[in-house]
Amino acid sequence: MDAVTELSGLDERTTRGLIRTALQEDLKYGPDVTSLATVDATQRSAAKIVSRANGVIAAIDAVQWTLEEVIADDFEVEVLVKDGAFVKPGTVVAVIEAPTRGLLTAERTLLNIVTHASGIASATRRWVDTIAGTGARIRDSRKTMPGLRNLQKYAVTCGGGINHRHGLGDEALIKDNHVAAAGGVVQALERVRRAYPEVKCEIEVDTLEQLDAVLEHKPELVMLDNFEVWQTQIAVQRRSQVSPATQLESSGGLTLDVARDYASCGVDFLAVGALTHSSPVLDLGLDF
Repeated sequence: MDAVTELSGLDERTTRGLIRTALQEDLKYGPDVTSLATVDATQRSAAKIVSRANGVIAAIDAVQWTLEEVIADDFEVEVLVKDGAFVKPGTVVAVIEAPTRGLLTAERTLLNIVTHASGIASATRRWVDTIAGTGARIRDSRKTMPGLRNLQKYAVTCGGGINHRHGLGDEALIKDNHVAAAGGVVQALERVRRAYPEVKCEIEVDTLEQLDAVLEHKPELVMLDNFEVWQTQIAVQRRSQVSPATQLESSGGLTLDVARDYASCGVDFLAVGALTHSSPVLDLGLDF
């Protein structure tokens, strides 16, 4: 398994499951009474999904899939902006022609998914642009909302970031609690290697002393947790001297203001959990 596993596209099965869950929440207490009361059964409408802010689009396929869940096949969608593309206020992302009642019922679900994913993609792009030219790359984490991991991690890739591990089995990540349980960083690393020699392994260190200890064992990847910039510079130097093939990842409390400082030290990755747990939505609207 590669230490960096990318999502090749938005997973249709899991996204449709998310869409169905959202629609069940909306229709739990009955049908869309507002649309049934105000819209004639035979009425049809043309609508546009329009960006109201600068950002990056992600999960646009959710528009088609949501409408299919609500309307079946009695509609048309033309996607004008693909995932990963930049938009500005006024950009028309997609146009829709559909029965008005069904379109109004589907509106909030499709917008919730696309605006959430696009917000993550937009935030990721800001980080990617901030460290451009340093050689470092932006990675996400497992700090995702339950049920949204595939969507959120896909959105990170749309913004130019790359994915950290997707679960607990595709890569080992030895954190401080594992270290404490195993009796030390070297002991933890050795135990993972013995038990799962085929699995890529990353180990977190909190001090330069811990880094020195694990570098002697040539780990694939070391996470520098809450290191200051000066400590990160030293860590990169020691990595180059002792274990050049080891990759380094800065993590813990990183902000856009300091991202380039850390990336310029020579680390391979910056881990940014906030991409998936704190990114605001991208403002998109459905306009008739």
